[in-house]
Amino acid sequence: MFDSVSSLDPAALVAVVESTHRQESALIGRRMAAVAALLRHRVAATERAEHSRGHARIDAFEQTAAEIAAAMNLSPMAATYLVSNAEALDTRLPEVAALLADGRTDWRTVQLIISRTDLITDDELIAKVDQSLAARIGKWHGWSRQRIVNAVDAAVRATDPDAARERRAAAEDDRHIGINALDNGMAELYGTVAASAATAFDRRLSKLAKQVCPADPRTVDQRRADALAALAQGRRLACGCGQTDCPAKSTESDTNREPGGAQVVINVVASDQTVHGDSAAPGYLEGYGVIDAEQVRKLAAAAASLRLANPLTSPAEALRYQPSAALERAIRCRDLTCRFPGCSRPAMVCDIDHTIPFNHGNPSAGGLTVAENLKCLCRQHHRLKTFHGGWHDSQLPDGTVMWRSPTGRTYWTSPAGADLFPQPRGPACAAPTPNIRSRSKQRSARIAQARKHNRELRPVNEARRQLEEARKREIGARKFRNHMRDMLFLFKGTPSTSPFCTWVNDPREPEELPEDWTPDEAAPASLPDDPPF
Repeated sequence: MFDSVSSLDPAALVAVVESTHRQESALIGRRMAAVAALLRHRVAATERAEHSRGHARIDAFEQTAAEIAAAMNLSPMAATYLVSNAEALDTRLPEVAALLADGRTDWRTVQLIISRTDLITDDELIAKVDQSLAARIGKWHGWSRQRIVNAVDAAVRATDPDAARERRAAAEDDRHIGINALDNGMAELYGTVAASAATAFDRRLSKLAKQVCPADPRTVDQRRADALAALAQGRRLACGCGQTDCPAKSTESDTNREPGGAQVVINVVASDQTVHGDSAAPGYLEGYGVIDAEQVRKLAAAAASLRLANPLTSPAEALRYQPSAALERAIRCRDLTCRFPGCSRPAMVCDIDHTIPFNHGNPSAGGLTVAENLKCLCRQHHRLKTFHGGWHDSQLPDGTVMWRSPTGRTYWTSPAGADLFPQPRGPACAAPTPNIRSRSKQRSARIAQARKHNRELRPVNEARRQLEEARKREIGARKFRNHMRDMLFLFKGTPSTSPFCTWVNDPREPEELPEDWTPDEAAPASLPDDPPF
């Protein structure tokens, strides 16, 4: 099979990928239709059995799931999910199912639609959502997972806001935080909190994790985990570099600082009618996703400041490389994510890219710093566009970007904010630096680092094993000596006069060792086989 495509040129290979992707979607659609039809057959048979016997021992859904599990070698739980999804497409989302069967959408998108619309129970409302999403789904090519989630959530809230509000209210009543002790000296945190609180907590951990110097040996995940303890103790995260002249070294005032000392900023994007009026249009919580209008107004009432995203620029500002703060805010609110096809990195961590490059020598010649020429690109795709040379982009006045790939294919991406608001960090325009390392070199470096880490841990683990063995031997020896002392007292009642093993007359020894116990360097004397009395 691989030989049949190895001789094709890149354009033909991409065409094969696209065509097989459509065929795969169509096959999944046909499979789901067959599962739904089988379920209907089992439902009808069960109803006939109930009519004749008055009851059925196993319902139709369980029968269907059992057959599907056997046919596809699935676990019972996986088969249950598959039958449930097939039933949802058959009874709740038939128009979306038709698009899947025709290969005009993919299973990833359909799965998201099924899961994000399950809270709608009214048949008329789910039919409206089905029609609305089916009419728009053809324009979702190149959309990231998060953007599809946002679009579906916005459609659900617009169609059935009461159901979404009831679900959120029930979730708020169930909020909790718990700790589960593990058997390896660690603990697991779990719980459910409000979206705004979770976003602020995530930002706070990231902020604390960055308060170390570049020589800190910990990974970002490790620093975030350690930052939790620092957050609980009201101090900044201590750097682990071990250098005496560390620029991020903690001071006494840092250690004793109260928990409320650092401020965390969370951004909520919403229309003016939602914030100040009674509009039911949803908002967008940066780092989380779509939230309903009631949540937006609660956050706005508690906000320290409300800022307007203004895309208008003066002629003088258009000739500057860096956009104004208001323009930058407008671009990030409009795009919400990176504008490369399929990328969902949030706009707050993206660069602001000039679609037509800014002319530093003669700014008035082209590449102006205006909304029609700016978009958000994450650093990876900013580098790809700037240094690869095979990707080309052009931008329409409404923010839509057309990408042309190295093989000549065209992809369109529209601003994610336009789905929620029809009317519409690092340096904003920092030029990306080329990454001269190749993927093979990066992979080799990762492998070398992992092997180095294993070599360093091997003697540490061996020393730990030897210590544990020594502790076991010491506890065993103490138990033996204590047993001999007990036997001496039981059978003789007086101290032993034997010159051998005089330790038998010593007091009983504790049979638990302190945490800092270490074995003596001299090997312990061997114990006699017979009692010394």
